Amino acid sequence: MGRQIYRMERDRARFKDVVRGKIRGDLRRYLSSSELVGKQGDKVVSIPIPSIELPRFRFGSNEGGVGQGDGEAGEPVDGKANGEGHGPGAGEQDGQHILEAEVELSELAEMLGEELELPRIEPKGKDELLVEGGRWSGIRSQGPQSLRHFRRTYRRALARTIASGAFDPLDPVVTPIRDDERFRARRPEPRPESSAVVFHMMDVSGSMGREQKDIVRIQAFWIDTWLRSQYRSLEVVYIVHDATAKVVDKDTFFHLRESGGTKISSAYELCLDQIRNQYRSEDYNIYPFHYSDGDNWSARDTDRCVAMVRDEMLPRVNQFCYGQVKSAYGSGQFKKDLDVAFGGDERLVTSSVSDRGGIPDAIKAFLGQGR
Repeated sequence: MGRQIYRMERDRARFKDVVRGKIRGDLRRYLSSSELVGKQGDKVVSIPIPSIELPRFRFGSNEGGVGQGDGEAGEPVDGKANGEGHGPGAGEQDGQHILEAEVELSELAEMLGEELELPRIEPKGKDELLVEGGRWSGIRSQGPQSLRHFRRTYRRALARTIASGAFDPLDPVVTPIRDDERFRARRPEPRPESSAVVFHMMDVSGSMGREQKDIVRIQAFWIDTWLRSQYRSLEVVYIVHDATAKVVDKDTFFHLRESGGTKISSAYELCLDQIRNQYRSEDYNIYPFHYSDGDNWSARDTDRCVAMVRDEMLPRVNQFCYGQVKSAYGSGQFKKDLDVAFGGDERLVTSSVSDRGGIPDAIKAFLGQGR
C-alpha cells in the first residue's frame, strides 16, 4: 500500500510539473487575457488550461477478431461503399475539455518575473516597519499554569532546598513553593517588515469604455501580483475620477462608468491627501498608477498635474506610472505632455497600450526598473 501511495504522489507531482510547464509556455497569452482575473482567490488563482491530453482507458465492445476470408485490401468490411455515415445524433467521440489548475500567486509572480526578466525591487528610504514577533524563549515569575516551566521551577526549588539545609540525599524530596515557579514568556523580537501601498487611479469618464477598463484590470492584476511577491505587506487604494475624484472599492473601480468631463488633477490631489495623512513615505514604499485615454479638460489642469507630480509626488514615491489606453475618443495628449515634462527622469514611467497585445510590454515598462 505504501508503495502504491508513493507512485500516486510521484505521478501527481509529475503531472503538476506538466501543468506548470504549460502555463509557463503560454504565459504571454495569459498576460493579455482576463481569464485569470475573475478566478483569483486570496493566495491562489485558477487557470484554465486547454489541450492537455489525459491518458485513460476506454471501454467498448470487443467484437471481431483477426480478419479472415475472401476480400481485397481496401474493400469495406460490410460490403457497402464508402460515404457519409448516418446514425444517431449523439456520438461517443471525445470533446475538447479545459482543465482548471490552481496556482499560487507567489508562483505566478515568479513566472512573471522570469518571462519579463523583472529585477527584484530594492525598497527605498525607511521602508522597514518594526512588528512584534519572537518566540516563547523568555522566563518570568508570573503567568498561567499552562505556561509553567517545569525544569526551571524544579531547579529553583532544588536550589532553595539545598541552601536552606533541608535537602536529604537519602530522601530527595523537593517541593516547589509559589516563589519557585517560573513561566514561559514570549520574548519580543522586533523584525523588519517591508510595506508598500499601490494607488490605482483611473479615468471613468464616458470615453473610457469596457475594453479600456478590461485592459486596466488585467494590468492592475499583474502589477499587484508582482508587488505582493516583493513586499511582506501590500495595501491597495482605488481612486476613480472624471471631473471629481473619490476612493472606491475594487469592484466599483472596475465597473463604474460615469459621464462628463475629465479633470486629472482631482485624482492626484486625492492621492496626495492619502499619502500625507495615511501612507507616509517614511513608512511605506508608494506606487501610484494612473490610467486614462489621454484627455484632460484643459492645458491649465495638465500644468497643475505636472507641478504636483514633480514637486509633491516624486519626492515621496518609489515610482510614478502613467498608462495610456487607446480609445476612439481619447486624444492621447496627456502622455505626450508628461514625456516632455519628465523626459529622462527614471522615477516617472509612461506606457501606451493600443490593444491587449501591448499589455506585457506595459507591465515590463512599469516594473522593469526594480524601483
